[in-house]
Amino acid sequence: MITLTVNGKPREADGPVELPAYLRDIGITQTAIAVAHNGVVIRRTELHTVTLRDGDTLEIVRAVGGG
Repeated sequence: MITLTVNGKPREADGPVELPAYLRDIGITQTAIAVAHNGVVIRRTELHTVTLRDGDTLEIVRAVGGG
């Protein structure tokens, strides 16, 4: 079991997990989002290169349209 901080809140995962799989597990699609991993913004084309480990921090922002 690992502990992550996601948007300022503690969350748990079964173990080290690839970022796209974690996003799917928590119900977030990869379209119209920006993700920072440990303070570094990750390009959408590079999300698959990130493996989440104990103590990591994620900030996930969704683009919202409107006026």
